[in-house]
Amino acid sequence: MTRLRKLMLDELQRRNYAKSTVRSYIHAIQDFAKYFGRSPERLGPEHIRQYQVHLFQDCKLSPGTIQSRTSALRFLFVKTLRRPYLPDDIPVPKRQRRMPTVLSQEEVEQLIASARNLMHRTMLMMLYATGLRRAELCHLKVSDIDSERMVIHVRPGKGGRDRDVLLSPKLLETLREYWRWMKPKTYLFPGTVKGWRADVPMTEKIVWTAVAEAAKRAGIAKRVSPHTLRHSFATHMLEAGADLRTIQVLLGHSKLDHTTVYLHLSRRHLQAVPSPLEAIEVSNPEAVKRSRRLKKR
Repeated sequence: MTRLRKLMLDELQRRNYAKSTVRSYIHAIQDFAKYFGRSPERLGPEHIRQYQVHLFQDCKLSPGTIQSRTSALRFLFVKTLRRPYLPDDIPVPKRQRRMPTVLSQEEVEQLIASARNLMHRTMLMMLYATGLRRAELCHLKVSDIDSERMVIHVRPGKGGRDRDVLLSPKLLETLREYWRWMKPKTYLFPGTVKGWRADVPMTEKIVWTAVAEAAKRAGIAKRVSPHTLRHSFATHMLEAGADLRTIQVLLGHSKLDHTTVYLHLSRRHLQAVPSPLEAIEVSNPEAVKRSRRLKKR
């Protein structure tokens, strides 16, 4: 391990960054150094600019991915190497804010019914019933299911924050049937080691595959991912009358701003105020001419 890598790891661990973030940051710095063939200690803002252009033009990476790489570079130079660079010296690319995809309740029914087996069905129901992130689902333990209080303990969630989410009676019924069949020990959804089932967390790829296969069988044309079920959970909760603060807590959002996006997706909120068109008088469309030709003068 190089001196610089150890310094950066120490700084990341000292600030209690998540393991996934640590891996992502270290990979980004390795790629940055490899591109120039030099230690990052001998590089600066002009090299960062060239590297960002390379990621956009040559690698065709999305703004979100480049934003993550840039955050890693900022951490390296400002926090690890203690260089007083300003934000403008290491600019973060703007990210496109796209509205998340949401399934209708009928589509969710079709998706769950199209699951390949009981394990996939249970995972899909869990994602929709609780709004869990896929990584949180993979690391759930049998002991996290609290049937007495009808909650599921998520620990640790994103950012190291523990929380409780809803355990619905329908989900509990399916979980009991699943447990009788699978008999998981520590992890609720065990993974494999060298092709054999083991008492380790399931990989996120399995969750992706379970959702993608079910969506294909159900004939859903939308692009569906595990996070789509999280978006659908939040939107349907809002439409059912839950307030934003409750949904924020259930989703594990650190800021309410992250939850307000679902206001734009909820039909109940979209239809709460009529369009201004409804307040004016317009002629009957049957009386409007159909021809688009201009009259000759």
